[in-house]
Amino acid sequence: MAKKRQYRVRNWSEYNKGLVNRGSLTVWFDEESIANWHNTNPTGERGHPVIYSDMAICCALTLRIVFRLSLRATKGFLKSLIGLLNLPLTTPDYSTLSRRQKSVVIPAWTGQNKEPLHVVIDSTGIKIYGEGEWKMRQHGKEKRRTWRKLHVAVDEKTGEIVAASVTEANVHDCEQLEELLKQIKLPLSQVTGDGAYDTHDCYEAVIEKKATPCFPPRINAAKHKPTDESWKSRNRAIGQVRNKGLKKWKEKNNYHRRSLAETMMFRLKKIFGAQASGRQVETQSVELTLRCHALNKMTQLGMPVSVRI
Repeated sequence: MAKKRQYRVRNWSEYNKGLVNRGSLTVWFDEESIANWHNTNPTGERGHPVIYSDMAICCALTLRIVFRLSLRATKGFLKSLIGLLNLPLTTPDYSTLSRRQKSVVIPAWTGQNKEPLHVVIDSTGIKIYGEGEWKMRQHGKEKRRTWRKLHVAVDEKTGEIVAASVTEANVHDCEQLEELLKQIKLPLSQVTGDGAYDTHDCYEAVIEKKATPCFPPRINAAKHKPTDESWKSRNRAIGQVRNKGLKKWKEKNNYHRRSLAETMMFRLKKIFGAQASGRQVETQSVELTLRCHALNKMTQLGMPVSVRI
């Protein structure tokens, strides 16, 4: 029986402070946030213009996600914060939050790493509504039991989620790779994913970003006529696996860093739960994207640096 690997955290003091600060209620509003809290841009359409900017709505919804509040409790929580800070701001009503959550624009995440990114991609299922696990075991799957898929791209170096998208449960992973890459504005060095991304379109999307695709070929993978760089890259991967074996190929291409995406998903569900509260796809997408942004903020507070003993 192989001995289990053991690791030691080298920066426990700093990491412990980061874990404590995740629960801190030290909140402040910078000058830019105060100036842009209310919407001042005319829409050019009939009807009353929106009062609050997208930034104000995102702020309220983020507080709701972090502290797991209802919409009404979110209004009360934000109102008390503004009152304690004595700010000249008003608070969005819970009905406004519910309505604006469908269409609010969330800015792209700008991480700390400015170097070419090595991103690892994967997806996970998020519960939407329906009975729990116990009833499903006893009586089987029901029609009302629904899932969504959260697709993410994670910076291998910092552990931050640099892109995310939400789809129906029947959407294949490879169909969302191009959408994830469009959200990433920084240059890429490598994109790593499991065998679900072993398609020509995925190779083509990564090469267009001038990055190296790292997708393990399937068991029955066959070489294709090298009509473009995408097929040539995939043919090279198939040849390397056949000649040296899959294990050697993974070690050479740093494939094992892909497990960081699974670790991040575990943290996301552990902190915010494995179920979305929204009832519509638009609100679910906004909710899960804001969860990713909130987790990134927590990641920046401190992460463990582990070494193998």
